[in-house]
Amino acid sequence: MNVLNLREVCKSFGEKKAVDNVALEVDGNQIFGLLGPNGAGKTTLIRMIMGIYLPDSGSISIFQKKLSELSDGELGYLPEERGLYPKMKCADLLAFFLELKGFSFRKAKTKAVEGLEKVGLKEYADKKVEELSKGMQQKVQLLAALNHYPKLAILDEPFSGLDPVNVELFKEIIKEAQNKGTTVVLSSHQMELVEQLCHKIALINKGRIVLNGDVGEIRKEYGSKEVHIEFGNAPPQINYDEYAETAKIEASSVTLSLKKNVSHKALIGKLWEKGAEIVKFEVGTSSLHDIFVKVVKEGEGKNEN
Repeated sequence: MNVLNLREVCKSFGEKKAVDNVALEVDGNQIFGLLGPNGAGKTTLIRMIMGIYLPDSGSISIFQKKLSELSDGELGYLPEERGLYPKMKCADLLAFFLELKGFSFRKAKTKAVEGLEKVGLKEYADKKVEELSKGMQQKVQLLAALNHYPKLAILDEPFSGLDPVNVELFKEIIKEAQNKGTTVVLSSHQMELVEQLCHKIALINKGRIVLNGDVGEIRKEYGSKEVHIEFGNAPPQINYDEYAETAKIEASSVTLSLKKNVSHKALIGKLWEKGAEIVKFEVGTSSLHDIFVKVVKEGEGKNEN
């Protein structure tokens, strides 16, 4: 089922075109990544989906309805600029948000405490939000977005500022929501996490969608064969540019993005010919991070020309 549909959506602020003719479809029961460099238009797009901004032109539908036609419990939202009431107690705050989503007072209180227990904050249920650390507050914010298992959740930079332990916790909570039927659209700069979580992605740059599709297919189409070689001595002096689009040469290793027509076997043969002591040889494909950087830089180069 098509959950989110954007057609020819535009938004400008004065002379600045923040979102330029964006068309995007997100199917149900998946985790969808919305990526882009700073200032690309991601947050503006998210705020239009949530009805905070109105598009200058184009249309946005959720479950084939207008935002105003949805019930309160169908959506969850974690904004980039976190928004909690600092003077409220944590359990009261979460219960309040759940009541807004249609829960009864008693069920909201129970579910609020259950949520706090899930993220290791049960003992803070009666503490005011302002008494919590920034990381703890972020846990409460994520619960406010997902604790009612909405049909669609929009998460803007959910992993920002988290330590590795809490990153894993957030990943588990997001995947649990998806397994229970929530479609998740998340914006993040952490490409490794996006690869681990997302089924499909869209990359926005300068207000336009420049990549859109299945993560695996994008890696096949836009990536190159990556080779990492570790040596027992210094890397031999050969013309790596003959084999690779890019080459990172270090004290005892090289990392190469091979050209399309180059076999890694030819490279190994050349290295052996030069007497290289190869300790480790790994072949893979470009990471999403590398593709992200490549596509954005290529776009900037076209604009300069």
